Amino acid sequence: MLLDAKRYAIKYAFFYTAIIAMILFVPLFVYTSLVFDINEAKNKKELQRIGLKIISKMEEYNNEGTFVYPRFSLYTSGLYDENFHPIFTLLDFTPKSFKPGYHIDGKKRYVIIHLPRDRYFHASYLIVAKEFDPWQIYRASIGIGIGIIAILLLFSYVVLKNFSAPFEKINQALDNFIKDSMHEINTPLAIISVNVDMITRKMGENKHFHRIKAAAKTLANIYNDMDYLIKKDKIEYKKERIDLSKFLQDRVEYFQEIANLRNIIIKVVIEPDIFLYMNRVKLQRVVDNTLSNAIKYSKENEKIKVYLKKNSDTAILAIKDYGIGIENPQKIFDRYYREDIDKGGFGIGLNIVKNIIDEEGITLKVVSKPAKGAAFIYYFKITA
Repeated sequence: MLLDAKRYAIKYAFFYTAIIAMILFVPLFVYTSLVFDINEAKNKKELQRIGLKIISKMEEYNNEGTFVYPRFSLYTSGLYDENFHPIFTLLDFTPKSFKPGYHIDGKKRYVIIHLPRDRYFHASYLIVAKEFDPWQIYRASIGIGIGIIAILLLFSYVVLKNFSAPFEKINQALDNFIKDSMHEINTPLAIISVNVDMITRKMGENKHFHRIKAAAKTLANIYNDMDYLIKKDKIEYKKERIDLSKFLQDRVEYFQEIANLRNIIIKVVIEPDIFLYMNRVKLQRVVDNTLSNAIKYSKENEKIKVYLKKNSDTAILAIKDYGIGIENPQKIFDRYYREDIDKGGFGIGLNIVKNIIDEEGITLKVVSKPAKGAAFIYYFKITA
């Protein structure tokens, strides 16, 4: 029930950061591509410059003495004949292409310069190469991207947390009000129920007493739903071994008094000794809300059928009514959705059921035709 400002801020900070990051990563990608192209152009120019230095050194050689071939710490080079056989080379790899120009081969960058024939030691080609790791650029871009995401995430979190803080206070006040109201409602409900039972025992059965008791039970079901919503994220609902057959029979007897107000008979076929491992509060919310809705949307003087049977390791519970049916079965589990607003309620019962069966791994099949009724069929995993 409470708006958690921190959780809200974290959730939407990631969402907005993802959107903004996607927008910002387009120029970052363009920037990375430009930097990569600039570095390749720089590599080409540097290699050509080194090649001109080597050619200049060879030009200065006058065939006297020994020619000392130029060496560089960051660059390697070599002279090749017209058949691409090495005359003298410092290269530690074999070029894949001998076409004059700039070449890229993995981390290798090299230029091939065509030399005048028989001018430089009978060499036809000069190759100058260097190592270049493009991941230096990519790592820098990734670092920038991570930095952008971190800043955006922090900024979004701070802004959203401050933005949601007033709503959290209002929600806290509302939650406290609901808790107090629930407490105030529970006590009168218990008093009404107890006193009606005492008066009935003294004065005998009376239709007016039955109506009061049924109305109190209807309010109690709404109270239990609200109480579950308030507590479900704050307490641990421990599981226990439950006799589903007896539990279901008790809940049918409980709701029969409400059904009697509209002359609805609940017919049961319950196979005995079916046990499951589940929390009792959660199971009651599933059964009570399904029975309550079956009664609410049934026609007067009709019947409701309740079946419980065992099939291997599965318990099948079916609650079928012959009422107005369901027009939008896909929407009935949405919170606050009501098929017929004239029937009352808050539209939270089936939403609670959906949350519980998803948590517990319970399968539910809804079969319905408008004006023909509806059937809710649950498949529980059972224990020995």
